[in-house]
Amino acid sequence: MRNFQAGRLGVDLFDREWRARAADGLAAVAVASLPWSTTATGIFVTAWFVVLVSAIEIASLRREIVSLAGGLPIVLVAIAAVGMSWSEASLSERLQGLEGFCKLLFIPFLLVQFRRSERGWWVILWFLGASILLLLVSSGLAWFPGLPWRGRAQMPGVPVKDYISQSGVFALCAFALLGHATDVWRGHGRLLDFALVFIAAAFIANIAFVETGRTTLVTIAVLVPMFGFRLFGWRGIVAAGAVGCAVAGTLWMSSSYLRERVMHAVEEVQLYRTENAPTSSGLRLEFWRRSIDVVSKSPIAGHGTGSIPMLLMPGVERDTNADPFATVNPHNQIFVVAIQLGLIGTSALLAMWIAHLRLFRGDGLISWIGLVAVVENMVGSLLNSHLSDFTQGWIYVFAVGVLGGMALRQAAPQPEKRASAGDTAIEAR
Repeated sequence: MRNFQAGRLGVDLFDREWRARAADGLAAVAVASLPWSTTATGIFVTAWFVVLVSAIEIASLRREIVSLAGGLPIVLVAIAAVGMSWSEASLSERLQGLEGFCKLLFIPFLLVQFRRSERGWWVILWFLGASILLLLVSSGLAWFPGLPWRGRAQMPGVPVKDYISQSGVFALCAFALLGHATDVWRGHGRLLDFALVFIAAAFIANIAFVETGRTTLVTIAVLVPMFGFRLFGWRGIVAAGAVGCAVAGTLWMSSSYLRERVMHAVEEVQLYRTENAPTSSGLRLEFWRRSIDVVSKSPIAGHGTGSIPMLLMPGVERDTNADPFATVNPHNQIFVVAIQLGLIGTSALLAMWIAHLRLFRGDGLISWIGLVAVVENMVGSLLNSHLSDFTQGWIYVFAVGVLGGMALRQAAPQPEKRASAGDTAIEAR
């Protein structure tokens, strides 16, 4: 039975190496679907996990679970599961609250997979290819307004999903490409370097001229000095700041849409303060104020998993007449955790972020892309609940798992790397 061959393809379904290779391919397809589809991502993630579980060794998984990078996500999910016991929310609300954390359980599995696999670049290139395709479609919708299909009609230039996730994906790709461009420049690959910078500039231009996510603008403001530090150390922060200000000024003068998006946020806050108007930015301030008040009533253990709707919705409805649908989300990941799990859960969240930052403290392109992904999620989580959101949350999970596994593989002692070269069967030590 061990030698069973599948049809004429000659595929040995019991061969661990073949299943590991299939899991790598499914991971790449799942990541490529993230910028485009929620349903497809769910299907491919399920298929990937089923195949991976059949190829993984328990000893290898145990090693990642006891590490900080792989174990702290499980700790946070476990706290959320226990938090259901003291929540006064309905069972469906408790399960929905737990669902926002569960995707973190896949991080140690990805770390195991791509610590051993040599095909992590499949995932990176497939995601980049899907993002470039999305960039072309988005830009086409903006350049040709007469097209019969307009994507999401209420958001010109956004063919699928929403402008927040689209601009976040574009920012991640842009800074990843710029990081690669600096490495290529040092290697005197001028033509490739020009192509990488051109594509990165196209991503940034789309953010500035087509659909601007204000959260993404804040993220870019943090990533620019990080990029300068990567190039030239502390002196690079000043240089990157100067160049960034020049580019921002150019975009500000040339993009009326960008100016409108930024100035509109200021106007929304003023309208909220002076007229109590339920504007987008004003409601976010209201959610934060009420979140602080709710957290102060149970600061240690929180109010239990799934308790956010019952705690925030009534107060926001009464004071701002806001749409109840918008009140179930505090628009801040720390508040999402603190309201439900208190200081206990918040400490686990912050510890997990720190562990994942440390995972990418090394040099090289892999560490740079991983660092960009983690920082983007952390900054975005100050203004939105990005870790709990579907697209941003899964991007974080795959970025930490895939890139983290690749970084661990690169950091492994050379003899071990030679011994495990080509070993995609994910063998235990």
